[in-house]
Amino acid sequence: MMPLTARLLPLAAAAALLSPLALTSPATAAPAHYACGSTPPDLDPVQGTGKANGVNMRTGSSTSCASRGLAHLSHTINYHCWTLGQDGSTWTYARNLSTGYAGWMRDDLLQDNGSSVHCPR
Repeated sequence: MMPLTARLLPLAAAAALLSPLALTSPATAAPAHYACGSTPPDLDPVQGTGKANGVNMRTGSSTSCASRGLAHLSHTINYHCWTLGQDGSTWTYARNLSTGYAGWMRDDLLQDNGSSVHCPR
């Protein structure tokens, strides 16, 4: 699993290249996080598990979003992709294959730090 700094490095490099364009472009960038109720595409075939019992699977990449269900250590979850949350942490969207629930989970609550595939915006 790729550490957070390695994940964010390509994004930082792209932002540095585009920053001069931002001064002349009237368009504004979309937020990195996914709002409550959002579902990204399934881009990652990897499966994983949580680090603890009772990890919330939320409707968006924020603790302010409602929980759709819980993931436990005995559950297998199928990763879809990751994004940067409102709290500055990375979040992975996944489907719990043991319960059928799907939602966003903070990567630091997952055994292998979640998906290595970035969600499109």
